[in-house]
Amino acid sequence: MMNNTNTMNLPPLSVSILGVEPLDEFIREIADFVHHMIISRPNVGPDARVEVEAKLGVLRDKTSKERLMLPVLVETILSPNPKDLDLRFETNMSAAQHKHYNTLLNHLQQTSSEPTHRSSPLGYKHVKLVDTFYASDNPQDRERIRVTRDEKTGTVLEVMMKIRLGDLNIYCPKRHADWRVSVNLEVPVTHPVGTPTHTRRKDRICYSHEEFNIDLTQVATTTSSNSPPEITHELELEIARPPLLLFMASRRGDTNASEHERSAFDELIRSFVNNARILVKNASDGWH
Repeated sequence: MMNNTNTMNLPPLSVSILGVEPLDEFIREIADFVHHMIISRPNVGPDARVEVEAKLGVLRDKTSKERLMLPVLVETILSPNPKDLDLRFETNMSAAQHKHYNTLLNHLQQTSSEPTHRSSPLGYKHVKLVDTFYASDNPQDRERIRVTRDEKTGTVLEVMMKIRLGDLNIYCPKRHADWRVSVNLEVPVTHPVGTPTHTRRKDRICYSHEEFNIDLTQVATTTSSNSPPEITHELELEIARPPLLLFMASRRGDTNASEHERSAFDELIRSFVNNARILVKNASDGWH
């Protein structure tokens, strides 16, 4: 009898009939969105800093207050301004969820320096900050001015006005959390005068990995001396070096640049998306 064992083994396969990997539309859509926000940003001075971040949270229907339910099976990017959906994105997680991520990330940070770890080591920093917010002198400005101080020393670290450029919501029906990509401008301004509208105390654990920062933060917001602070918990991923991000964005599609430079922006966004997906995948039950 003929031995057909070898015929049942799967031979090496090409990635496609053309021998190339098809374009990942999901990552390309996010890359296109971020790139468009960057190149079309308003000119508010040379010191303005582009911020690209992904926040974890839950997409909720504003009327029912229930988590969004859509007839899709997998992670889906929503249109920036869906006319038939009235949504809000809730970033506040439970204290138990915060502890869950703290445990996971601490363990990863501790094991990342071992020889068997498959990626580069994670950095770790614990900071305590105080943000005070002031209304802008210009009544047409919707954004408030943020003064950030070191809680221990009182040293002013930065005075900024954040300009929101755009958001992209990602719905994840198989996960306990969704996520949102935001692109903002942080503009240095002079220290404001007057009375702050509210104060936020941030107890933040910062994990750094290659070109990204992961911030796990407990926030205590005070709006009045007569009321107790509101405690919230947030997790966000941010691209760490805005100047590098801008350089890569400027080379995307530039025929005079090398292939490496032309593709660097999309590679950065691919890693950014992968990290966001891993954080979402590891959310535990009961976001809030």
